[in-house]
Amino acid sequence: MLKFLFGSKNDRYLKKLTPVIERVNALGPEMAALADSEFPTRIAQWKEQVAAGEKTLDDLLPECFALVREAGARAFDPPMRHFDVQLIGGCALHEGKIAEMKTGEGKTLVATLPVVLNALSGKGVHVITVNDYLARRDAEWMGQLYAFLGLSVGVIVHGIGEKERQEAYRADITYGTNNEFGFDYLRDNMKFYKETLVQRPLNYAIVDEVDSILIDEARTPLIISGPGEKSSGLYRRVDDIVPRLVKSSPTDPEDKDAVPDGDFVLDEKTKSITLTDAGVEKIEGLLGVDNLFDPQHIALQHHVLQAVKAHYCYHKDVEYIVKDDLVVLVDEFTGRLMPGRRLSDGLHQAIEAKEMVKVEAENQTLASITFQNYFRMYDKLAGMTGTADTEAVEFKQIYNLEVVVIPTHRPMVRKDFPDAIYKSQVQKYEAIAEDIADCHRRGQPTLVGTVSIEKSELLSNLLKKKKIPHNVLNAKQHEMEAEIVAEAGHAKKVTIATNMAGRGTDIKLGEGVCELGGLHIIGTERHESRRIDNQLRGRSGRQGDPGSSRFYLALDDDLMRLFGSDRLAGIMNKLGLEDGMAIENKMVSSAIEKSQTRVEAHHFEIRKQLLEYDDVMNQQREVVYSLRRELMMAPEVDNIAREYGIDLLEDILGPALEAKVAEQEMTDSVRARLEEVFNFERFAAWSEGGLPTREQAEAWVDEIFAYLRASTGNHYQEVLRYFLLDSLDRNWKEHLLNMDHLRDGIGLRGYGQKDPKQEYKREGFALFEELIYTLKETAMRAFSHLRIQAEVKDEEFQHEQTDQLEYTDSGSAGDKKKEPVKRAEPKISRNAVCPCGSGRKYKKCCGS
Repeated sequence: MLKFLFGSKNDRYLKKLTPVIERVNALGPEMAALADSEFPTRIAQWKEQVAAGEKTLDDLLPECFALVREAGARAFDPPMRHFDVQLIGGCALHEGKIAEMKTGEGKTLVATLPVVLNALSGKGVHVITVNDYLARRDAEWMGQLYAFLGLSVGVIVHGIGEKERQEAYRADITYGTNNEFGFDYLRDNMKFYKETLVQRPLNYAIVDEVDSILIDEARTPLIISGPGEKSSGLYRRVDDIVPRLVKSSPTDPEDKDAVPDGDFVLDEKTKSITLTDAGVEKIEGLLGVDNLFDPQHIALQHHVLQAVKAHYCYHKDVEYIVKDDLVVLVDEFTGRLMPGRRLSDGLHQAIEAKEMVKVEAENQTLASITFQNYFRMYDKLAGMTGTADTEAVEFKQIYNLEVVVIPTHRPMVRKDFPDAIYKSQVQKYEAIAEDIADCHRRGQPTLVGTVSIEKSELLSNLLKKKKIPHNVLNAKQHEMEAEIVAEAGHAKKVTIATNMAGRGTDIKLGEGVCELGGLHIIGTERHESRRIDNQLRGRSGRQGDPGSSRFYLALDDDLMRLFGSDRLAGIMNKLGLEDGMAIENKMVSSAIEKSQTRVEAHHFEIRKQLLEYDDVMNQQREVVYSLRRELMMAPEVDNIAREYGIDLLEDILGPALEAKVAEQEMTDSVRARLEEVFNFERFAAWSEGGLPTREQAEAWVDEIFAYLRASTGNHYQEVLRYFLLDSLDRNWKEHLLNMDHLRDGIGLRGYGQKDPKQEYKREGFALFEELIYTLKETAMRAFSHLRIQAEVKDEEFQHEQTDQLEYTDSGSAGDKKKEPVKRAEPKISRNAVCPCGSGRKYKKCCGS
């Protein structure tokens, strides 16, 4: 009733924008009277006003939007003048909201309005797309408009160098993919010199296909990794036994006493494996171990579970393909390949062993961040998509983004037929082939959406038998994507595509196709997410064009099989449906949508949990990265280095000095720690025995830095900076590994009636405190054991050259000469204990 009386929240928002749109329209004649040369002049004037604080971006919105609209009519051939509904979309994006606009409504053009307005701040605007092709296309296409206005444009795509990246980020507007922006952020936080940084502070971003990037890809964090130490031989050994294991038959969930009849139980919904008692016994026999659950075999047990998962949960040409002797993952939402992306926790290696390709070494995390936490760092974030309303709750909860549904320029006239449900896949595909043949006879173009490469090739073989010419677009032919999709709306065209056809490229109808009913969309099964189905439907009926869509389902489709086909099978049997007959019923379609809603809710919980865990890491990451920036940017870092030394002195020496009775054992222990960290034995007074006073110890710390200052001259700050950053990076890498291990086993805390998330926070904080202490200690050890060779000349010293900086064994107590220390011969063995006193192998410490 309230909605009827006052309109929905969306209606009220659109109504609020009416005066703004009227103001933009009123400024039309003024902008039309400008000469072409006056457009960049206006932009430059507004930039100065914003920089001086005379005007805000909100103040300039009507004038700027009117100017951009007029520029669109002049810069493009044919002219592209923004419609009123596109102005509404521009306002929503400027206010940091998500604009849901139907396919073909011109989202790419809409973005130019807030992009130009926010570029006036001079802080940079990022436009984020789902692939390199769209980034290049949009930058080049919309670049005509930006160039007309005197604004610079950069593009960030895979394979460009550091200099090009720096230039692209310093442009007024930067286009690129989510992966490239995220990885550049991580890489910047692994660099040593501020001159090599590429990104500016994150100001404003518009995310195209925002649901794909912020929701579908949010379960996969961005990870930069380096080689680990684990052997890959164990994967092959374990993979050999998997074919001998038997999967248990499905049991009735209501029967609590049912005993599995195989070696393991597979839960397809959660992709989890549970070994049965019989299975454990068989595996122990096959691998020759006494007890698979003995702590010494914990890694072996993990390998077995991952190997079984690789065989039964991951299928070739569905979740991955094998290309050039590599296992390449396929994005389940778009059907695109993800080269370079690897499954974690040894699962990727298990799949490589299964496919008999080279098993790569396991990697260790060097830096990571989730898309959720990366995009929440922008001062202002906005997004565009054709399908966001179904996920409005998640956008609000996770990103504090509101969804605004923008009206279409022309009414939607596409016919969406009810789902056709068959008993089996064979009958379903036969019906699909007949529907395609009928459209082809009449000349109506058809776009068929499949959920995997395997299904697209199966249907292709069926059409070949019927001699129906067609194009197949899947991850194996992604290079020809734009060309194939662009022609999909021509008469008699049949295009089979994985979900990638649902993104980015508009399908324009060929001559005479409107009279034939427009583009016909066929879905071969429902996806787990309603948005993906809506995207496929949205390829037809753009900007008031005619069109139609229908989904074909079978009771043994994955979604139907896992989420409620028993009831539907019962209905079909009661109706007495014969083979080859289909159900077309709104109630059945509605029941399927409810199944999809349950799956979406399940995935939302997974993403939410991932974020809750990553929030712990994110707080730590922010502290470490801000400290890193301080070390990189500060003109002088000796005060930070000295502070580290004083903190360590207080931790090591303080408790002993405050003890009423200093026992000899405590004195010896503290002296040993001070020698180890500060190398105080180089000072004559140290040989007297006993503990130094605080003042004496602090004076010795100052002498260490005085020696370094005298020895390095003009390079003093850079030498300190190098070792401070090196200490931070080395210990941060170790900390990430420890956090990974903690995360892997934290679920077991639930068995002890403890909340795993709270325990992860508590134990993670303890590890972080240890990290802060250790990085100070590592840096101080470096400073106290460092000797500088006297023959280093200023002009020879460069950032990249650290050959002259060597860790050495501490000299005798009386040795206070500042003479160069030559490296002892023979050279230190890589496996020897490091002479810096860390206790680690040389190859893992100073020799790394």
